[in-house]
Amino acid sequence: MKKLLVSILVIVSTLTITRADTIVIKGSDTLGAKLVPQLAEQFKVQRPGTTFDIAAEGSATGFAALIDKTAAIGMASRPAKPEEIANGKAKGVDMKETTVAYDGIAVIVNTANTIKGLTKKQVEQIFTGEITDWSALGANGGKISVYTRNTSSGTYAEFKELAMKKRDYALDSQKLAGNEQIAQEVGKNPSGIGYVGLAYTKASGIKVVPIDGASPSKESVLAKSYPYARPTFFYTNGEPSGAVKEFVDFTVALEGQKIVEQVGFVPIK
Repeated sequence: MKKLLVSILVIVSTLTITRADTIVIKGSDTLGAKLVPQLAEQFKVQRPGTTFDIAAEGSATGFAALIDKTAAIGMASRPAKPEEIANGKAKGVDMKETTVAYDGIAVIVNTANTIKGLTKKQVEQIFTGEITDWSALGANGGKISVYTRNTSSGTYAEFKELAMKKRDYALDSQKLAGNEQIAQEVGKNPSGIGYVGLAYTKASGIKVVPIDGASPSKESVLAKSYPYARPTFFYTNGEPSGAVKEFVDFTVALEGQKIVEQVGFVPIK
């Protein structure tokens, strides 16, 4: 009876995350707002009958969903934390990491801003609140408005790691849900500054600021000459199977990587 109950629970759990070829994917906004939906649409052409349930609310939500078995794939713009891996193991989840694309976190300002470039030190000082006025940087004067992602975001954590020496964000920084929201706010605010993934740098009203003379691009990200370059990931519970495996394989294969590049990310191959 006990063995039967375990079997039923496993079946129910599997159905929850792959309901009749519905692949549930949760996590990173960087991946989930643009790239993964386009990958899903093309995949459905090749595998008719497959549907997707995609929720892009931050990398932390992807790990949480993978751990509680409410998603088949966790999208992430940062590596899993040791405590997330440990929590997964405690619940029988073995997090398998697959790199799906490379990205550069671009620092953006309003097109009206006269700033020509920033140093890594200046970026750190702006986002930690040490520098609060554009006049201190030789640009048009005005109080700097700092826009960041929210705390569930992998980009929030990665930027803190890469650009801020793990220091805290400025107390008056404004936390937003996604890349597109940051681009919109900076595009409306001449005193604004924020950061977005490469795929979101074409929004109206913004421009990318070079950092120590380097701008994010395919070449600078691959060469790691851009300081805020990073990989992005799919996480699964162990080796995936069925439609989930087919979708992960499709993403890292040539056709999927062409979509990666078209959307604005850097292919892994």
